[in-house]
Amino acid sequence: MVADGLRVLFCGINPGLMSAATGHHFARPGNRFWPVLHLSGFTPGQLRPDEQGELLSYGLGITNVVARATARADELSPEEYVEGGRLLTARVTRYAPRWLAVVGVTAYRSAFGERKAGVGPQERTIGDTRVWVLPNPSGLNAHWTAATMAEEYARLREAAGVADQGGSVSVTTPSS
Repeated sequence: MVADGLRVLFCGINPGLMSAATGHHFARPGNRFWPVLHLSGFTPGQLRPDEQGELLSYGLGITNVVARATARADELSPEEYVEGGRLLTARVTRYAPRWLAVVGVTAYRSAFGERKAGVGPQERTIGDTRVWVLPNPSGLNAHWTAATMAEEYARLREAAGVADQGGSVSVTTPSS
């Protein structure tokens, strides 16, 4: 779900089996993407996966690095990530969102060959599009809580100039 003029294009790793079956991103129960998106202030309420079309009205879009559905992301080959990064670059070049938000540091590292990348804004740009790496909202990523993920998503929301739609997380700036 991509359109011209997006403030943020979220990019998951690849569809899980439930997402492939339903045609909706982050469709597996327990995936924290939709709750975190709301908690971070991107949406005024928590959307369900079948309401993903509403993202466009907030200047948001959603896509994947790799199109092939798998039960787990570790079933993808290095070649699939690299090819996915190439296709994603072409998509971002075509639609020119303000920010590309790759949801998963391992996916970003694998797709773009940035082995030392971490969560947060990246030096890489794709044309005029800035890149931000977000934590993966999968329940398997247990060392990030919904609250700490929402803080990182809110940092992106503020950087992208998206008004707070009513999330409950405030952004804290690390002290120097």
